[in-house]
Amino acid sequence: MKLDDAIKKIHWLGHDTIRLEGSVVVYFDPFQITTTRPADLILISHDHFDHCSPEDVARIQRDHTVIVTDASSAGKLKGDVRVVAPGDRVQVKGLDIEVLPAYNTDKEFHPKEADMLAFLVTMDGVRYYHAGDTDFIPEMKNVKTDIAFLPVSGTYVMTAEQAVEAARAIKPGVAIPMHYAAIVGSEEDALKFKKALEKEMKVVVLPKETD
Repeated sequence: MKLDDAIKKIHWLGHDTIRLEGSVVVYFDPFQITTTRPADLILISHDHFDHCSPEDVARIQRDHTVIVTDASSAGKLKGDVRVVAPGDRVQVKGLDIEVLPAYNTDKEFHPKEADMLAFLVTMDGVRYYHAGDTDFIPEMKNVKTDIAFLPVSGTYVMTAEQAVEAARAIKPGVAIPMHYAAIVGSEEDALKFKKALEKEMKVVVLPKETD
């Protein structure tokens, strides 16, 4: 699949919530969503309320839905829940999922020892990296991805400026900012991220969708 075609199948539902529509429907960190469009696979990065929200999961969860998450989040969820940790690699619904670390380096909201997650998902020949709640960490230099979703709001995660450095290290085909305009951050952070990188790589600021 060409990246331009892949971008058309990406939906940002606010904060860190991303939906991918391909051979299966994948959600990352559903939070404050109104859609009831069913999920085949839900990936949850960690147990903070704005990432692991059982109420939001219930909106899109069906009998066939598989949830992949960390042990702490798994205790809050029902259904087919599969527990993973950084360094794991699993196959679910025909997709290859590499589980990577996500943590803070200069703050204590997301400590490395908590084993919070980022995900590298391959679907229909395209690799998607959802960085979770993280700062610019050394492990990002080894990430090989076509599309990277990176937090930009600061406070709990990278600032837009730090996310720019992360994108330069990862060198994705497309960089997409997230983690803004909900609890912290604003569209200004996303636009600052885009402006700093637009001569180096393709950056897409997605419109917020509700369905």
